[in-house]
Parts: sequence; structure tokens; C-alpha cells
Amino acid sequence: MLEDRYRRTARLLDEIRVEAEATAYRTGRTAFAERVMQALARVPRDEFVPTEHGYQAWANHPLPIGRGQTISQPFIVALMTDLIDPEPGDVVLEIGTGSGYQAAVLAGLVKQVYTMDIIGTLATEAAHRLSRLGYDNVEVRSGNGRRGWPEHAPYDAILVAAAAHSVPPALVGQLKPGGKLVIPVGEPGESQELLLLSKDAMGRVRERSVLPVVFVPLTGTAGG
Repeated sequence: MLEDRYRRTARLLDEIRVEAEATAYRTGRTAFAERVMQALARVPRDEFVPTEHGYQAWANHPLPIGRGQTISQPFIVALMTDLIDPEPGDVVLEIGTGSGYQAAVLAGLVKQVYTMDIIGTLATEAAHRLSRLGYDNVEVRSGNGRRGWPEHAPYDAILVAAAAHSVPPALVGQLKPGGKLVIPVGEPGESQELLLLSKDAMGRVRERSVLPVVFVPLTGTAGG
């Protein structure tokens, strides 16, 4: 079983490397940092997908996890992680926990991960899963991601795994000077763009489009 997992993981990493090179003209990154790739390799993706999709766990595409949600394509997880240039001392906020896969990847790279999902059952299940697998630097809660998690702000980076109509101001406000925010923006079922926002030391924010993507919608309202 372990040998099979190792072989499938190696093949998945090779596919991600090929896709990174093919999309470099848009992303600006011909390859992802080796520590990001190794963090991805250490996460048993089959633990984060429903049993009926276990045979597809190592495929480089998204999979349904129930309740209308998905686990992201590994290439996109690697890209979003690489875009924030994670450092060991960083504190990161993730919006859209899902099954906990992205949070598990981040946990191997940074000091602390705070992750939230508006669907309470998903948040609860992800918390149990991450705890069972030994990710003790991840805290999960259920809540409205548009409002962020102000108690632990500011964050070195924020990753949003659901598409918003526009960038929620609360998330920009919870980003540290020097921090980075990665978020898909666009309409459900239509063209979306993965955006990278960088906040400088003076609090000014620069934005650039990275890649066309497709994500489930970010739900909830700014005030609720």
C-alpha cells in the first residue's frame, strides 16, 4: 500500500511539474519551490477524498467531496501555495476548508494555519480528519469566510478556495504589510481569474491575474 502510494505520488508530482512549465507564460513560474512540492508529496490525498473516489485520489484533477463542494486539483493547490512563498514562521488563513487537503499541505510549510468553512459539517469533519492525521498546527472553525478570522489577524498570507464576485475588503484588511492574498474572482460557471494581491510596507495593494480557473462560489455576505 505504501509503495503504491509512493509511486502514485511521484507520478502526480511529475504531472504538476509538466503543467507548471506549460502555464509559466501566465503564472510567471516555470517550477514550484521544492519544499512546496515535498509538502504536497507528504500529504496522503486519499485520506481527503470520499471512499468512493479513493481510486482517483492521485489524479491531477478536482474531485467531489459532497455538499456541492470539491477538493481542488493538486496542481492548483501547489500553485496557490507557491504563490504565497510560504516561510516556516508564517501564520496563514485559509478560506474554504473543504476536506482539509490544502490546510494539510500548508501545515507542512508554515507555523500555524487557521482555516474556516461556511458549511459546519465540512469544518467539523475536516477538523477530526486533520487531528487524526497529526496536523497539530491547524485550527478549524465554521464561519463566513468573507469576514475572515479577525481574532488571529494579521496574517502573512491568505488563501481563498472559492470564487468571489470581488475581493472581500475584510480579507485585505487582515493581511500583514508584506503579505499575499490568493483568491479566484469571477461568476459561478463563468470565467474566473486567480488573483494574487500583494500588500507593501505602506499598506498599498498591488493585484495581478495569474491564471483562468474554475472554483465553487464563495457564499455568505460581508455583514453576516
